[in-house]
Amino acid sequence: MLMTTNKPPPVDDRDGMPEAEAAALYRLMTWLSPAFPVGAFSYSSGIEWAVEAGDVADAASLRDWLASMLADGSGFCDGVVLAHAHRAAASGDDAALCDIAELAAALVPSRERQLETSAQGRAFIDIARAAWPCEGLDQMIAACGGAIVYPVAVGLVSAAHAMPLAPTLHAFFHALASNWISAGARLIPLGQTDSQRVLAQLEPVVVATAKRATAAALDDLGSATFRADLASMRHETQYTRLFRS
Repeated sequence: MLMTTNKPPPVDDRDGMPEAEAAALYRLMTWLSPAFPVGAFSYSSGIEWAVEAGDVADAASLRDWLASMLADGSGFCDGVVLAHAHRAAASGDDAALCDIAELAAALVPSRERQLETSAQGRAFIDIARAAWPCEGLDQMIAACGGAIVYPVAVGLVSAAHAMPLAPTLHAFFHALASNWISAGARLIPLGQTDSQRVLAQLEPVVVATAKRATAAALDDLGSATFRADLASMRHETQYTRLFRS
């Protein structure tokens, strides 16, 4: 005779996750999800002009363009800024945090990219602070003294919630690459399977860039993706546009 019960089967504690670690993972997955309302879907970081100009025309050219942006362009620079903002916030160094916030805002190469990163940074902080209030976060925000760009916002909020830098940085890069691919998929256009192939092919680039960004000093900040920077500037006067950058 079969016996039934409403009691769940026993769970092996060895297969579980510490409560703090589970909470941190939950927040990272939420904050850096495409569903988190920072407006990332409305920006292309110049990819729209690259498609218009013919530089990006299919999955292979999109992958190459994004790999360069990640490893040698704004992706790497944002990762360095995030890492230093996280460390400054975690150590309570308000002066260093202010300097990093000012430097990050000053390094943005075009008007539309400035709008993109500052608007997303502001939205990220406002929503995270409203839904996940955290002791010390307001002081960190005040220490920045002005506009807070997106990677600085992610760095200081994750530090305020005592999240480790490494998973935060990898989640940030995943979100960045995913949003760029989403823009490319709408512009080329690209199918869902090809989009996921591009994301899979960028995995080693993300891992390597995160490793470099973690170890980099602020003096290592720099970009070699001139065409991508020009694309973000040319987009400002592009005749027809789907995206804000």
